[in-house]
Amino acid sequence: MNMQQQGGQASMNFAQPPAILSTKDFLYIEDMLSWNLEIIKKAHAYAAMCQDQDVIQAMNRTCQLHIRHYQSILNHLGKHVQATTMAGGMS
Repeated sequence: MNMQQQGGQASMNFAQPPAILSTKDFLYIEDMLSWNLEIIKKAHAYAAMCQDQDVIQAMNRTCQLHIRHYQSILNHLGKHVQATTMAGGMS
């Protein structure tokens, strides 16, 4: 992490995520993927059970939102793995 000295105190630069992902980080990412997948499944199931078009549309929007979140997490993880592999950090 980037640390900067300001007025005698160290502050962290949160502009970029850390280059190294710990086991705890990977477990949290796995949880985030699971949470999003569960919401996708539930929203899809609720939309199929409903007859009210407003509720169906809301569930479909919810489903699409969490699909985008899921893909975003996977893309970020893929970039990290690719960057780590290219740097020779993984075998």
